[in-house]
Amino acid sequence: MAQVLSVNVGRRQAVGYAATGFTGIDKRPVEGPVAVAAPGPPGTGGGGLSGDVISDLRVHGGDDQAVYAYAREDLDGWAGELGRELANGMFGENLTTTGIDVTGALVGERWRIGRDLLLEVTSPRTPCRTFAEWLAERGWVKRFTQAARPGAYLRVIEPGEVRAGDPVEIVSRPDHEVTVGFCFRAITLEGDLLPRVLAAGDALNAVYAAEIRRRVAKRSHDA
Repeated sequence: MAQVLSVNVGRRQAVGYAATGFTGIDKRPVEGPVAVAAPGPPGTGGGGLSGDVISDLRVHGGDDQAVYAYAREDLDGWAGELGRELANGMFGENLTTTGIDVTGALVGERWRIGRDLLLEVTSPRTPCRTFAEWLAERGWVKRFTQAARPGAYLRVIEPGEVRAGDPVEIVSRPDHEVTVGFCFRAITLEGDLLPRVLAAGDALNAVYAAEIRRRVAKRSHDA
């Protein structure tokens, strides 16, 4: 059964490698229910988990990246490859899941979690310097990119609470081919796929959509 294994929130931590001097990537499992809010006014970071710190709103958080999910199955795969234990939350994910194909989730797919919470898949996560420094693995950005198991960002459609053990039900799936993995490969590895990502329409993370349109236009002009 698809479910949430753990709910993870991050505290504000001073580091030398983040653009703001702080990061919230160190996310740890918490007990009991955690409120997940709907989007708020512009500039407030959008919806997300109560108590979870977002240190750089320019590139993290916001309505379209309110929640980050990563599969325990993929964490276990990385643990085997890296030869180290990877705790739930180690990749900075808010929700560590099991039994659901996060990479295969369609942009626009909706997940009912528990009784009230409804989330919508918007885009993959792309690796950054903070992630690489946090993992302290040589060549991590390149390695993570080539593996194409990025995890998914989601927006809050209906607020609610989430806790470890909550079931995850896919309640709707759009009629297109754009999975999280497909979108990630298009952005990072296979630029020829970029025009096809736009089939996801308004469900696609707005920042990603704007960048993809820019890149598609440039490729068309250069051709």
